[in-house]
Amino acid sequence: MNSKITCFEDLIIWQKAQEIAEKIYKLAESNKFIQKDFSLKDQLRGAALSISDNIAEGFEYNNNPDFYRFLRMAKGSCGEIRNKIRFILRMKFIEVKEGSEMCNESKLLSSQIGELMKKVKTRITDEKARSTKLQGVQTRNP
Repeated sequence: MNSKITCFEDLIIWQKAQEIAEKIYKLAESNKFIQKDFSLKDQLRGAALSISDNIAEGFEYNNNPDFYRFLRMAKGSCGEIRNKIRFILRMKFIEVKEGSEMCNESKLLSSQIGELMKKVKTRITDEKARSTKLQGVQTRNP
């Protein structure tokens, strides 16, 4: 697939982040234990939505260092989701199968974000090298 990415909605990681957020929201609304724990419910939903929020916000800056920084935050939110799901599993608020699936999805998304981070980091390094090389040429040719 060689289609050009023109907006954050084109990013597969953003699409997957939205899917995870939807599942988390539905879990938070349907699970009687999570419904009663307002703090856990809010934190769970906030962490889930922050993954796609950070991907979108970073992309919109149209600047590789900023995009990288926001991808780091999105990746961190994947870990936060897994931690909260592990706690919910520990408390026996959800079935092991459901919790394991959510953790695996979050872990896969985290890995995919990490792969994009490597590409963005390479681009940042290449841009710095080109800039340094260009500055060296400009100072030699007044």
